[in-house]
Amino acid sequence: MGSGKKFAVLHCAEDSDYVKKKYGGYFGVFVGMLAEDGEAWDVYRVAAGEFPDDAAIGGYDGFVITGSCSDAHANDLWICRLLNLLKKLDSMKKQVLGICFGHQILGRALGGKVGRAITGWDIGIRTVHFSPSSKLFASLKMPERLSVIECHQDEVRELPPKVEVVAWSNKTGIEMFRYGDHIMGIQGHPEYTKDILLHLVDRLLHRDLITEPYADELKANVDAWEPDKEDWKKLCTSFLKGRL
Repeated sequence: MGSGKKFAVLHCAEDSDYVKKKYGGYFGVFVGMLAEDGEAWDVYRVAAGEFPDDAAIGGYDGFVITGSCSDAHANDLWICRLLNLLKKLDSMKKQVLGICFGHQILGRALGGKVGRAITGWDIGIRTVHFSPSSKLFASLKMPERLSVIECHQDEVRELPPKVEVVAWSNKTGIEMFRYGDHIMGIQGHPEYTKDILLHLVDRLLHRDLITEPYADELKANVDAWEPDKEDWKKLCTSFLKGRL
C-alpha cells in the first residue's frame, strides 16, 4: 500500500528455538499478520531491557505488545519500565495494540486490576462475543462472535469507567477493551496458528505448568474448531493503522 508508516513490536518474552526456526520468532509472527506494503517494522526486546528512547518513540505510528510468560501484575524492573512507556504512549495518543500479556499490561497501565484468572488456565480455541453496544467494529461489519486461540492463566479483572469493555467469553469477562481511538487490548492470540498452540502446550507440560491429562485433552480437541484468523487480521490491522 506504500504507506511509509513505521511500527514497533514490544517483545515481552523469549522466543523458543522452534518458533525462531519456523516463524522467525514472534516478531516474525506479528509482522506476518499485521505488516502491509511500504511499512517499516522494528522490534524492541523489552523483557531483556531493550526499550525505544524518547527520540525514537515519536517516529512510530503504532506499537504492538506481545504475550509473555511473565505476570503483568508483577513488578520486575522491565515491567515497571514498560508501564511508564505505555503511559507515555497514551499521552502521545499513539496507536497501541496489546495481545494477551500486552492486553493485561495495558489494562494495568490504564488503572485496571490484573491477576490470576479465577477460573484457571484458558488454553485452546474459544468463542469471543462482542458487545452489541460497542460501535468499534461497525465500519468493518464484523460478526457478533469470533473464535480465537487462547493461552493464559492471568486476566484483566477490572477496568476504570473510562475504558470500554468490547468483548467477553464464557471463561473471561474482559476479552477485549478499547480506550479512546488509540488503545486496544485483546486477551486471545489472533496471531497464533494451531501449530504454535500445540508447541506451547508441550512447553507448558514440560515445565510442569499443566498436567499431562489436561495436555492430552487439549491436543485431542485442537482440530474441533478453527480460529477466525482472517477476521482477526482485518480487525487488528484496521485498528493499528487508524482505519476504524
